[in-house]
Formats: sequence, structure tokens, C-alpha cells
Amino acid sequence: MSTETGRESRRSGALVSVMRWMENLSDTQYAYLLLVPVFVLLGIVALYPLLRTFELSLFALSADFSSTTFVGAGNYVELFTGEKNRYLPGGTTFLPEGVGTSALLNSALVVTIIFAVVSVLFETLIGLGQALILDQDFYGRRWIRAAIIIPWAVPIVIQGMIFFLMFNSNVGFLTPPLADLGLLAPTNTLNDTASATFIIIVADIWKTSAFMALLILAGLQSIDRGLYDVAKVAGATKWQQFKLITFPLILPTIGVAVLFRSVQAMRVYGIIDTVSSCTVVPSLSCMVVATFTTREGTSAAIAFVTAAIIGIVVMGLIVWQGEDAI
Repeated sequence: MSTETGRESRRSGALVSVMRWMENLSDTQYAYLLLVPVFVLLGIVALYPLLRTFELSLFALSADFSSTTFVGAGNYVELFTGEKNRYLPGGTTFLPEGVGTSALLNSALVVTIIFAVVSVLFETLIGLGQALILDQDFYGRRWIRAAIIIPWAVPIVIQGMIFFLMFNSNVGFLTPPLADLGLLAPTNTLNDTASATFIIIVADIWKTSAFMALLILAGLQSIDRGLYDVAKVAGATKWQQFKLITFPLILPTIGVAVLFRSVQAMRVYGIIDTVSSCTVVPSLSCMVVATFTTREGTSAAIAFVTAAIIGIVVMGLIVWQGEDAI
């Protein structure tokens, strides 16, 4: 009996010591302690795959694909000098081989950046407009909010099929009027790089504007309504209220929304594959998938470069927003 009591006492003593240690921690130290599980999980699911990808990018398959050889930065050098372009599908390249429209749109890096910048810009503007409308009190607001979410809830495969049928040069009803305006090629529309890129950007804007609207709406509803009452008493116009109250207070929310969407946009693949193809509209993710089975080192190098670009974008947005970004 005394032995069991002693063991229980030692256990209780250890537990009490841990509790006292935690009680003596500062608020900052306690916050970091609570984040330890998150950091461990992040290291397992994010950091390790990234390091493993970098390791794979330092090797190249032999000519007969039977063994790997350490090449160091060779894959990266060949990628940026154009030596790896012969392994990419179709006539696509990693970097543009000229300054013409065709050369730019055949570059996976350029197309990815164009897609990310244009789609995120219009999604943010449209989402902001939708959020400002949904923040107002009017009859049927609940149903309109539900309707706006529908495009975001549509699976990418279904979304791709919708836009494939709408813009197919044989059966698509939107191709003729847009072709008359010079926005699309009248024939072989989805096999034309410029036309297919335009369609894919429109498809992404249609789907993801709702995501931006929901995030921005959450920021709008956190604003103290008393500020607007004070502004009305002071004689401020609607534009002045938006410029001096609404926009500054939702800017951190917009920054977070842009951050999330920029990361997703840089990894675009599914909508390209379902609407057109990666040989028509190249992207960095398309290049990773296309080269993975035959050129693992090349695929890993492209993937790591993509991750590095995403990291630069994220850090740039955080610096732009400051502490409010997180």
C-alpha cells in the first residue's frame, strides 16, 4: 500500500511541478507553448515535403531511367536556361523565349503570373462589391447570400465542363458574340492559347469571387455601426464613410483574402485540365504533373521554384499589410 502511495505521490508531484512551471510563464511564452502542436503538425505536413522536394530536385534520372545521379543545382540551371524545355509537353516553355504574345503565353511561369494577378484582382473587386451589397439590410438578403455561394460550391470538374460547353466553338453559345468582339478565336477556341487563357480566368473569377465576398463580408460585419451614426451626424457622405471608415477597417481582411487567393492561384491546375489542356494553357503545376513520371528531378525543381515564388508572394503581402496581415 505504501509503495502505491509513493508512486502516486511522485506522479502528483511531477504534475504539480509542470502546472507550476506553466503558471510562471508569461503570456507570450504560454501562447507559444500552445502553438507547439501546430508547429509540429506544420513541420510534418508542410516542411518535410518541401525539404524532400528540394532533395529530389538535386538528382536526375539516368538515360535509361534505371538510376539517379546527383547533379546539384544542375536541374535549376537547365530549367532557367531553357535546356529543360524539351521535356515539357507540347511547345510550352518554363521562361518565355521572346517578348511576343505567343512566346509569353507559351511560358508556364508567365501564364501562371498572369492568371494569378488578373484573377485575384477581379475577384477582390467583385467580391468587395458583393460584400458591400450583402452588408445592407434588404428583403431577401438571406436568399441572395445563399445564391452567391453556389458557384463556389460547384466542384472544379463540373465547373470546367460548364465552361467547356459554353465556349466550345461547335456548341458553345458564348463563343460567337465574343468572337465578333475580337475577344476569342472564332474556331478552335479552346485550343487557342490566348482564348483558352481568357476563358479560364473568367471561369476562376466566376467561381471564387464568392469566396472573397464571404471573407470581406465577415470583416464588414465586425465594424461598429456606431461609427456610421457619428459620421452621419457629422454630415459625411456615403463615399466619405466608405473611404474613412469602411475601407481602412476592412483592409486587413482584404489582405488576408488576397493572401489566400494568391497562394491558390499560383497552384492553378484543375480548371486548366478540365476546360482546355496543359499543352494549350501551361502553368507551373501543369509542368510539375507532366514531368513527374519521366523526369522526377525536373518536376521537383519546378515544384520547389513554385513554392519559392509563393513564399515570396506571401512575404510581400505580409510586409505590405504589416502586423494586420496576420
